[in-house]
Amino acid sequence: MREPAQPLQRHSPRPRSPRIYPHIAFATLCSLLLGCGQDSSTVTRSTQPVSGGTLVYATDREPTCLDPHVAGDMPQVFVAQQYLDSLVSMDQQGRIGPWLAKSWEVSADGLSYSFHLRNDVHFTDGTPFNAAAVKANLDHMANPKTQSSTAGGYIRQYRSTEVRDEFTAVVHLATPYAAFLEVLAQGFLGIQSPTALLRPRDVNCESPVGSGPFKVVRWERQSQVELVRNPDYNWAPPTARHQGPAWLERIVWKFILEPSVRFASLQAGEVDVIEALPPESHEAARRNPDLTLIIAQRPGNPTNGTLNITRAPFDDLRVREAFVRSADIEGALKSVYFSEFPRAGGPLSPATRFYSADFQHAQHYDPARAARLLDEAGWTQRDSEGYRIRNGQRLQVHVVMGNRTPPSEYTLWEQVQATTRLAGFELIVEQMSDVQATKRQADWDYDIRLGYWNTNTADVLRIIFSSEFIRPAGVGGYHQNTAGFNDPAFDGILQQALATQDAEQRRGLYYQAQQIASAQYLQLTTYPQSTRLGIYKTTQGVRLEPSLAVTYLYDAWVNK
Repeated sequence: MREPAQPLQRHSPRPRSPRIYPHIAFATLCSLLLGCGQDSSTVTRSTQPVSGGTLVYATDREPTCLDPHVAGDMPQVFVAQQYLDSLVSMDQQGRIGPWLAKSWEVSADGLSYSFHLRNDVHFTDGTPFNAAAVKANLDHMANPKTQSSTAGGYIRQYRSTEVRDEFTAVVHLATPYAAFLEVLAQGFLGIQSPTALLRPRDVNCESPVGSGPFKVVRWERQSQVELVRNPDYNWAPPTARHQGPAWLERIVWKFILEPSVRFASLQAGEVDVIEALPPESHEAARRNPDLTLIIAQRPGNPTNGTLNITRAPFDDLRVREAFVRSADIEGALKSVYFSEFPRAGGPLSPATRFYSADFQHAQHYDPARAARLLDEAGWTQRDSEGYRIRNGQRLQVHVVMGNRTPPSEYTLWEQVQATTRLAGFELIVEQMSDVQATKRQADWDYDIRLGYWNTNTADVLRIIFSSEFIRPAGVGGYHQNTAGFNDPAFDGILQQALATQDAEQRRGLYYQAQQIASAQYLQLTTYPQSTRLGIYKTTQGVRLEPSLAVTYLYDAWVNK
């Protein structure tokens, strides 16, 4: 999941293949699958996997903790996908398959899941994987002391795990939760060694232990994480391209904050793969015969500014719609992101299962309609600077940004500031430390809160808009429902969606939920979150894990 520095996963009815931009046709079919090679005058590349070697991976953001159960931000799950396995897998069509669990049954009332586990798995510290390990992990996620806002938030329905026998775990839920298997496929809920989980939280953050194809050996803060191959690995998911140990001997996971430096390092072959490829470098990367791109949208709730409807001026639906209609997001995306980021119009990203495109139009730029709505709401006068006023007060809104907000996002909102001003809004962009921004969020002291939520289920609508994820204004504390939206009918629809395993019933219910959220103008949505990889010519077999479109290096190899 989660929002970035504001808080911080695709389950799809259609294939969700990433876009690949190779430089010769031969690579088109291969780079996502087994990583077929491109010819090079300087490097002989094998079209067959090569065992051994080190892959250097560079990304922009460093995790605050390597254990993805703690908090739960995207940088954590990218690393975790290399050393953790999950109970179940998800394929490109969004179908749930086996992994550490061979099979399972769901009780008729939807309250119990009986998992039949593999009996040949062990963690890299030697601890065996069994039903007791499943119980330890789910208990760890649900324990408030873990402070698991993502994994723990996804399993709020969790009640207990019964160890029926060594390799049968029966998970009991308080209420039906049709999205349970979907979220279990995410790396945020990856299974860790129960022995390691007994250590203090900070120790486990530094050196978590999984059963995956790699193991964490060292974390050098503000520099890199080193992972080495798990020689015993022989339980890859059915979505993998091979079985047995990973091809790579070692991964060096580097943190390079500056986008231009990260891209230059890739062009020079100093790193093999970069994540968060800057949009201004996309075209240069496409023209470079030494590079291949993999670009895929992530599922969930797209990047947005959520409107606080618990106070003026956004307690008025007409003002909310006027603000959204007066923001020229398409123009801003073209200018700031070089048309590389598509517009997100609805409350779900297109990569999300049960997404409907019917609500894109609700966010279209329409300054004439915005003007009419503000007139209807009584904001009919303007002051000497052109801002709308009513009863002597200016139509003013404050957007809060933490210091981890990327500079490009700030520029995007400067453009929103310019176009909404034409309608009469005074948009004040407030930059501050993440600590200050978090406190402002906890105190409901904002008009617009920036964020996104990556998850592979349409149940994200419940997480960000239902009353169970809200703390009333004045109470304080972190709240995932940052809009303050409270609608019993909306809540009821989402509970119905969790109570049925019927896909078509779920589709209809999530359609209704999208319709309500869109009509309420709870967010100004901007663009879907995406994974954007640049890959140097000596690296092949890099893939994206299907549930969250995060990097998966188990099938990758290098020719150096």
